[in-house]
Amino acid sequence: MKIVMVLTSHDQLGDTGDKTGFWLEEFAAPYYVLKDAGAEITLASPRGGQPPLDPKSDEPDFRTGATERFKADADARQALANTRPLATIVAEDYDAVFYPGGHGPLWDLSQDKASIALIEALYSAGKPVAAVCHASAVLNRALDRDGQALVAGKSVTGFSNSEEAAVALTDIVPFLVEDQLRALGGEYSCADDWQAHVVVDGHLITGQNPASSESAARALLEQLQR
Repeated sequence: MKIVMVLTSHDQLGDTGDKTGFWLEEFAAPYYVLKDAGAEITLASPRGGQPPLDPKSDEPDFRTGATERFKADADARQALANTRPLATIVAEDYDAVFYPGGHGPLWDLSQDKASIALIEALYSAGKPVAAVCHASAVLNRALDRDGQALVAGKSVTGFSNSEEAAVALTDIVPFLVEDQLRALGGEYSCADDWQAHVVVDGHLITGQNPASSESAARALLEQLQR
């Protein structure tokens, strides 16, 4: 199993002056689910190199067994510090893609041409495409073979409007994930705030929030192991 995990390169939270990036749990938990199952993982980001970590995701309240394991894992930290530039990733070399969230993807991966091409190529080849939390925004401009929005008519989830309101960023983000998925014709659903919720529609896998990151990775793994 060869899986590419794509992380954001964007580190500015709008014009607030605060930092953002990827959410540590949403990277670490899937990384170890896939790694422990024997997957060969390639890490990529639009700019390559070290992707920005949302500093809030490393606060004590958000630490988990997976995040602590990552911080003690020198090999994983080295791999993360040296992500490949996304434009160098060849879709045919991989069996699946997984996108961790964090607010960063709203700004860069939602409109990154290399990311869109990767998603479209893998999806059209019948390979799993998975995204969790704000990373559902990577589907924003992806199209199917008929030129229609990839999410149109498909069951999907992502960070909910109520969760965005709960973190007081509704007026800061460039768009709301839930609203955008609905506008594109996606059949959006969500659980209560911060509860795990994963939706699988064919080989499109989406998770609602950080609590959904591990189960989204397990759903991806299940498809690859069939």
